[in-house]
Amino acid sequence: MDQSGRLHSFDNLRAIMMWLGIVLHVAVNHINGPSPLPFRDPQTSAAADLILVFIHAFRMPVFFILAGYFVALLATHRGYKGMLAHRMRRLALPFAIFWPVLLVCMSVLMLVFLHIMAYGTAGIDPSLVSKQPKPPSPLNTMHMWFVYYLIWFCVFTAVLGPSVERVPARLRNAVATGFRTLASNWWGMPVLAIPLAIVGSFYRAGILSPSGSFIPNMNELVHNGLFFVFGLYLYRHQDFLFPLYTKKCWRNVIAGFVVFVIVLATFKPYTTDPHRVPYFEALIGFLYNLISWLWSLALIGLFLRYLPAQNRVLRYVSESSYWVFLVHMLGTIGFGAILYSQPLGALTKMALNILATTVACLLTYHLLVRHTLIGVLLNGRREPKATQMPVPVANT
Repeated sequence: MDQSGRLHSFDNLRAIMMWLGIVLHVAVNHINGPSPLPFRDPQTSAAADLILVFIHAFRMPVFFILAGYFVALLATHRGYKGMLAHRMRRLALPFAIFWPVLLVCMSVLMLVFLHIMAYGTAGIDPSLVSKQPKPPSPLNTMHMWFVYYLIWFCVFTAVLGPSVERVPARLRNAVATGFRTLASNWWGMPVLAIPLAIVGSFYRAGILSPSGSFIPNMNELVHNGLFFVFGLYLYRHQDFLFPLYTKKCWRNVIAGFVVFVIVLATFKPYTTDPHRVPYFEALIGFLYNLISWLWSLALIGLFLRYLPAQNRVLRYVSESSYWVFLVHMLGTIGFGAILYSQPLGALTKMALNILATTVACLLTYHLLVRHTLIGVLLNGRREPKATQMPVPVANT
């Protein structure tokens, strides 16, 4: 934390989670299991499935915990109205501007990808969409569903926050004490995983998948909202919990890994006979969301312990991460279409797509965002043009 009170470890963590979106959405192109997308590369790999399940276990939970923490920070320093105004500028306004542009661009790239799959050449044939087993909705939040739900959570916080403050102090303190107890004991994570297991029982393999609908989904509100509320309370109890999570970071990593191996072992019997075990989805959902809690707290502790400050590289990664989050799927889909017919293995295609998308995101950020009004929109400031591309330096 610097003199201004900024927690750079959380900036670093949030940025890395955003950048992992490139790896995640490249992997989706090559999974063996059912794909949530209407297109897929002919070269698949079990490694892609493993990457997807691994990253999905902690990426969005960490996002929502950090989001709740920063909302609580803003509400403390600016009040609920000030917090909401700030979040609407940084979330709702970019969503309103970028969503229609990205919808059109991603739809075109998807049609080109489907044309290459069907005919072997680049082109556009809208009828190919209706021929898919599960045609995508023409209007959905796409990968921006996280921003969409975060907007709702900010509104709920601003509306309900003043009412909560009018609740008798004894009751509020009792709730806060209950949270602190759950958040600081080993058995708290299994308890917090129970409601997520109930939600997950309605989904394949017990793992919630976003619908992308503009109508808020109750299951998604409960699942993501629990992590968000955890972040709200984490801000209040940070003086006690941060040292605890820092101390136990590797213990949580190992515990999460053990449960992760168990979850992987359950996938094969589930896919061959999902009715073998009563409430199989709820069981897998419980274990998988237990991993989410363990690894989310592990990552918080690891970044507090090992990356509490920023150097030029980390600062640049952090400043570019919002832009990368918004536009990276243009690269993963576009380069995926280009690589579709190439005589390469799945892992080689994945590596090339990740590299090409990363370079494209960095170049477009530096040329179109960093020194322009788009940078002001996304990051609240425009970097001076004298700022150079980062070079590796030692941590400061």
